[in-house]
Amino acid sequence: MTAEVKVEEKQVESEVVIASAVVPPVEETTVKAVVEDEVKAVEEVDGSETKVVEKTSSFKEESDFFSDLKDSEKKALSDLKTKLEEAIVENTLFRKKKETPVKGVEKKAEDEKKSEAVVTEEAKAEESPKEEAKTDAVVTEEAKAETTEDVVQKESPKEEVKTEADIVDTKEEVKAEIAEEEKKTEEAVVTKEADVVDTKEEVKAEIAEEEKKTEEAVVTKEATVEQEEEDEIVDNDIELWGVPLLPSKGAEGTDVILLKFLRARDFKVNDAFEMLKKTLKWRKEQKINSVLGRDFGEDLASAAYMNGLDRESRPVCYNVYSVFGNEELYQATFGSEQSRENLLKWRFQLMEKGTQKLDLKPGGVTSLLQIHDLKNCPGPLKKELWVAIKNAIVALQDNYPELVSRNVFINVPFWFYAVSTLLSPFLTQRTKSKFVVPRPANVTETLLKYIPAEEIPVQYGGFKRDDDTEFSKEAVSEVVVKPGSSETIEIPATETEGTLVWDVAVLGWEVNYKEEFVPADEGAYTIIVQKVKKIGSNEGPVRNSFKNSESGKIVLTVDNVSSKKKKRVLYRYRTKTESSC
Repeated sequence: MTAEVKVEEKQVESEVVIASAVVPPVEETTVKAVVEDEVKAVEEVDGSETKVVEKTSSFKEESDFFSDLKDSEKKALSDLKTKLEEAIVENTLFRKKKETPVKGVEKKAEDEKKSEAVVTEEAKAEESPKEEAKTDAVVTEEAKAETTEDVVQKESPKEEVKTEADIVDTKEEVKAEIAEEEKKTEEAVVTKEADVVDTKEEVKAEIAEEEKKTEEAVVTKEATVEQEEEDEIVDNDIELWGVPLLPSKGAEGTDVILLKFLRARDFKVNDAFEMLKKTLKWRKEQKINSVLGRDFGEDLASAAYMNGLDRESRPVCYNVYSVFGNEELYQATFGSEQSRENLLKWRFQLMEKGTQKLDLKPGGVTSLLQIHDLKNCPGPLKKELWVAIKNAIVALQDNYPELVSRNVFINVPFWFYAVSTLLSPFLTQRTKSKFVVPRPANVTETLLKYIPAEEIPVQYGGFKRDDDTEFSKEAVSEVVVKPGSSETIEIPATETEGTLVWDVAVLGWEVNYKEEFVPADEGAYTIIVQKVKKIGSNEGPVRNSFKNSESGKIVLTVDNVSSKKKKRVLYRYRTKTESSC
């Protein structure tokens, strides 16, 4: 039994939400090693439940009507509108205070103080050699005097032997020695004074150089700040996702936008305001408005695309990671820094296209539904892919707050739970509360909670087909087949000539299924359209048609005798006549 099967057996809930994993942030360069360790840990678990995933309450979108807000939320919204109005009108949304020049002047004053201190120290240094020289001279004189006295004293007992001439010679020798010592002392003092002068000149030159650099830096900073302020002047008509941000304009979508930032920051006004400013600057730096017109080629078109609407009329975006299993495409997408940057820009473009489909006003459609299909997705050893996914998730979380109602992950492999621990530290708790991870066997059932069957692509168990001309707005009906029983679905054929078309899907299948045409004339023979066959769990929806030449009915039989679980059968049909074709 594989680790995947063991993990699936322990996942008793059909829908779970990824909880926050208590792990430290992981450096991008170590993702591969950490993922390998995590995968091994998951593989070694024998029958134990994965701790990364736990049952939690499902996320529910809040109302954007001002009257539905709590008093504290109303106050927070009013405070944010006041701050934003002031920042836009006074042009301080991006402008920085001119603190840099002041700091430069203060630095110059500090340098002057340091200069004075250095000069004082130099003065002391100049006096020090002189004092030392004087002291040395005094000591030398005293020593010489003592030497003279000692010589005289030593010679005195021999006065009888020495002559007066000898005494004179001795004195002359002593004087010569004293003169020599004084000369050396004077030379040493002169040398020290010269060294001090040189040092003083060097220090002055260094100080002058520093002052010059400081003045140049101050001028440069002032010019830079003025340039930044000039470049970042805010127009009163500034918009975000097509909605005016200036509150006094009275646009009904302004509150919706501001509430998204407030909810992303738990209604902390200052945090929400900073987040809004960073988003606006990010859009300018990334040139988001120009991204919409870029052509990123056809290679990535199948990796993510918009398709259909959910039950709340939200646009649905499908992200298909199996396309990156193609090594050539993988290298072209992740092989260089530029290609990875293009991938992010392409993802931002898709998000911008999604926001254009929204109706950003109270009561309107204000978010998307994201579906992430991990079937045959490259594993965690493909470090570049998962680093790119992490970067995309963080960027979307920080700059498109509350524009995604849910992230539903389907067909997840067992190692996904290990990778989720690496992504978890980069996500807010609110973002993680929107993650839904169903069991692989419950993919269609989970999608049906959010998307009607006619809007779910056929590869995910729904009825939506590309360029479908057979159906348009036909309703989908449902029948429940209890364990050990059978159910029949009858499709009337009232026209004597026409074509009947039908779609059938059984959630989980593992049933016996057959199709027959029963004429209205009791003496006519029943026509077998599809003989009995067992349909496995991997089968997709069935579409079939029958052209009748007489009135009657199509009978679809679903036999659930061998199963111990009830089965949900979804179906729809249409009668095509010559006039309707």
